[in-house]
Amino acid sequence: MPPTLASLVHHSALKLTVRAGGERLDTPVRWVHASELTDPVPYMEGGELLLITALKLDAEDAEAMRRYVKRLVGAGVAGLGFAVGVHYEETPKALVDAAEGEGLPLLEVPRRTPFLAISKAVSAAIAADQYRAVTAGFAAQRELTKQALSDGPEGLLTALASQVDGWAALYDASGAVVATAPEWAGRRAARITGDVERLRERAAPASSVVGGGGAGDGEGGDGGDGSGEDRVELHSLGTGRRARAALAVGTAAALGTAERYAVHSAIALLTLTTERSRSLYAAEQRIGAAVLRMLLAGQPDHARGVAGDLYGGLLDAPYRMILAEAASASAGRARARAGDTDTDPDGGGVAVSAEAAAVLAEAGGDLVGGLGEVVESAAARSGEAVLVVPDGERLVVLAADRGAVVAACAQYAEAVGGARSGSEQTGDEDELVVGISAPAGPIAAGAAYKQAEQALSVARRRGRVLVEHEDLAAGSVVPLLADDAVRAFADGLLRPLYEHDATGRGDLVASLRAWLSRHGQWDAAAADLGVHRHTLRYRMRRVEEILGRSLDDPDVRMELWLALKTTASAE
Repeated sequence: MPPTLASLVHHSALKLTVRAGGERLDTPVRWVHASELTDPVPYMEGGELLLITALKLDAEDAEAMRRYVKRLVGAGVAGLGFAVGVHYEETPKALVDAAEGEGLPLLEVPRRTPFLAISKAVSAAIAADQYRAVTAGFAAQRELTKQALSDGPEGLLTALASQVDGWAALYDASGAVVATAPEWAGRRAARITGDVERLRERAAPASSVVGGGGAGDGEGGDGGDGSGEDRVELHSLGTGRRARAALAVGTAAALGTAERYAVHSAIALLTLTTERSRSLYAAEQRIGAAVLRMLLAGQPDHARGVAGDLYGGLLDAPYRMILAEAASASAGRARARAGDTDTDPDGGGVAVSAEAAAVLAEAGGDLVGGLGEVVESAAARSGEAVLVVPDGERLVVLAADRGAVVAACAQYAEAVGGARSGSEQTGDEDELVVGISAPAGPIAAGAAYKQAEQALSVARRRGRVLVEHEDLAAGSVVPLLADDAVRAFADGLLRPLYEHDATGRGDLVASLRAWLSRHGQWDAAAADLGVHRHTLRYRMRRVEEILGRSLDDPDVRMELWLALKTTASAE
C-alpha cells in the first residue's frame, strides 16, 4: 500500500512528532511538497504532505492560521509538516489549534531533518509500493494463466475473484451469463445484464463502471448479498468491431494497482479464450464443411475420422439438421427448381421490425449470421457440440436432438416471428426462413438434409420463420398448395364449371364437391344437396362432358378435389 503519515512518523530516521490530527495518520501520502507561499492551494493536487518553515506566515496569528489551514483542508492536503528551529523554535500554538480544529494532521519536523529526507522517504515508499504492485501483478498473471490452461474460463474467474477480493462474471456475445466466481455471484451478475447489453452496443474495446446503485434492482431482501454496494467494472472482450464476450469485476472499492494488473491480464487471457484467430476459425470451418459433405455422401465413418474429437459425440447421437437462409435466397432457389423466374411466392419470410432488432442487434440485421452466433453461444453455454457450416447464402447446422442449440434456434425464430404483428414487409434482405429435420443418425444425414430442405420450403410457402419436418404430417396438405401456380391450375380446371353455374343452369360445382366428399355415394351426396339422386347423376355427367374427363379415373377425382380445396381456401 502507498506510504501514510503514520509510516513517516514511525520512520526512525525522520524523528517526526505529531502535534495535531493524530487520529488521521492513516491518510495516504501521494507526494511531498515544500512551499512558503501564503496560499499554496493553486499549486496543490490533493494528497500531498506540505512542508513549511512559516517564512512568510504569521504562524502566531490565530485567525490567519485558521484561514490558512482551512484552505489546505479544502484542497485535500494529506498533512502539514512544520520545521522548528528555523523561524520558530517550537510549533506555534495558533497553528496547532487551527490544525486541531480542522482535523488536519500536523507533524513537527526537527531542524536536523531536512525536507529532502522526507521527500526521499516518500519517494522510496511509493517506488516500493509500485514495485510490489507490479510484482503482484506478474504473480497474478502467472496464476491466471495457469488456471486458464488447466480449468478454462471458470478457473480463471475463480483466480481473478480471489485476486481482487470480490467477484467476477463472464458473459457471452448475447449478453447471457456464462460463468461466475464465486458461485454466489450469479445473482449479482444477472442484475447488470442490462448494463452489459449497453456495453455491447459500443465499438470494442469498451469499458464502463456501474456504481453502487447500478447493480441493484431496488429489492429490499436480496439474500444479504449486498450487491447494491458493489463497484462493478465491465470490459468488452474481443479483437473485432463487435465484442465476443464481456467481463464483469465487482469489488467493494476502486481497484488498486495490483488488482488492475490482474484484471488486464484476465481480459487478455479471456480474449484469447473467447476470440479464436481467424485462421483457426477458417480451418474449423473447412473441417466442418468436409465432415458435412462426407455425412451427406453416406460416409459417416470417414466423417468421424476427419472430425476426431472436434465435435465430441455429436456424430453418434441422434441429431437434427437445421437449414436457414434469407427468404429471398429460398424463394429464388424454389423458382429455379420450378423453372419459373417470374413467380413471386406470396408470404416469404417475416419482416423484422424494431421488436426483433433488439434480439438481433449483434447480427447487425444479418438474420442468418445472427442465428449462427445464437446457436454457437448456446452451445458454448451448455457445453454441447455443434457443427455450423455457412454454405453460400445458406447456413447448415448439425445439433444434438432435444439440446440447447435446437431450443435456442426455436427461440430465435420465435423472436423474429414476433415482429410480424404490426410490421410491414421491408424486403427480402430482412427476412429469414428455417427448416429443421426430424431426429436422425449418422447414416441418415442425407435424408435429414432433405427433410430440412422440405421444411424450409414449407416455411417459405406458409410465411413462417421456422417449420419442423415432424410438424408437416400433423397438419393438412392444403396449406402446402398455397402457391400461385397451384391456384392458377385449380382456377383453370374449374373455370368451365363456374361459368356454367353463372348462367343459372345448375349448381355443378357444389354438386361435384358434395359427390366427392361422399366418396361417390349417390344417395348420401343427393341428400346433402336436397336433390334426387337421378338429378345428381345427370349433373355429374354434365361435369364429365364439360371438363372432358372421366370421374371414374381416381387421378381425375383427386385433382378435382384438390382444386376445390385450393379455391375454397383462397375464397
